[in-house]
Order: sequence, then C-alpha cells, then structure tokens
Amino acid sequence: MKFPRNARIFRGQLDFAPFAAVLLLLVIFVLLGKTLYTPGIPVRLASAGELILPGAIGRTLSVAVTTNAFYFQDRQVTESELSNGLFAAKQKISEPVTLILQLDKEVTDEKSSRLIWIGQQAGFTNFLKATLPRVYDPSSARPTPP
Repeated sequence: MKFPRNARIFRGQLDFAPFAAVLLLLVIFVLLGKTLYTPGIPVRLASAGELILPGAIGRTLSVAVTTNAFYFQDRQVTESELSNGLFAAKQKISEPVTLILQLDKEVTDEKSSRLIWIGQQAGFTNFLKATLPRVYDPSSARPTPP
C-alpha cells in the first residue's frame, strides 16, 4: 500500500517569538522555584562520626525536637500532647516499636533526657538517635592487611 506524501519541507523564516516566550517562562520558573517554601521541620542533625548504632527493632515512630518545640506526626505538640500521642500510638501497635529521636544540634542533654523519659512512660523501650552519616574521606581510610 502506498501512502500519500503530504508533508512539505518548511522553507520559510522561523518566528523568534515562541522561542523567546519559552525561554522567559523557563527563567521565571527557575527564579520562583528557589524562593518557594519547602515543607518540613528544619532539624540539623548531629554527625555520627565513627559511632555505629544497631538497627531499629520492629516498626518505628519518630519525634523531632528543636530547641523550643516537639514535633510528632507532622505537627507541633506540647509535652503533654506528645506523651498522650506516644501512648496512643504504642497502644495501636502490638509488635515491638523503636522510637527514633531526631534531635537538633542545639538541643540540650536535659531536653533529650526528658524526651526519653516521656517515651519510657508511654511504654517504649527501644530508642535510636538519628544522626547524619560520616562523610567518607578516602585519604583517611586505613589499609587492610593482606
């Protein structure tokens, strides 16, 4: 079967206006993309260094802590709301649960101890402190013996 050829090669001049419009939109999107709000809680975790922690046991729940607030289930809560929320979450889960503590660098030991105490009162026995991984530096790597 022979198909008819209706296509003709365009031999006119290209219009610059559509290219300019696309370029302008691209510039606008790039500039606005940098100023948009990124959702979440700005928590700067501490670096782990050489510390090796065991993994989580069973399911996990996480609590983020900054210098002036507690965050649980994507919202800011008070200590009493945190205690009630952790207790209710623990009651819903029958298997072992690990509470992951996402502590900001500036959080004091007193506040982190208070958080662990609240978790123990709610029935948690496994806690993990979230940290940033160590940055690999090949120059500091120890050679392995043959």
